[in-house]
Amino acid sequence: MKYKNQKSAELIAILNECAATCRFCSVASLNEETVKSMVSSIKSNLDCSEMCNLLASYLSRNSAHASHLLKECIEICEACATECEKHPHMDHCRECAETCRKCAEACKNAL
Repeated sequence: MKYKNQKSAELIAILNECAATCRFCSVASLNEETVKSMVSSIKSNLDCSEMCNLLASYLSRNSAHASHLLKECIEICEACATECEKHPHMDHCRECAETCRKCAEACKNAL
């Protein structure tokens, strides 16, 4: 697939990875015995996954509006990471937090 430039392709890959990791984390959280304590994390995972998918979609078609979404994506990825970091004893949350921080950093670099 051809993108505006290599940096866009790399960012799309990171966004897709983050979206998938957040979806995995939300499902894994639903399977935890303490699922009630995971509600905020699950909601953050879903928000982050959808935002990353949306931004990747805009970037993939070289939309002029993609740049508007970068700041929102940074904010949502950082919020998701912070929420997942509240559960460091859960591998899926730890991995999700790391991936969200990586994605936020990639979005900052794209600004």
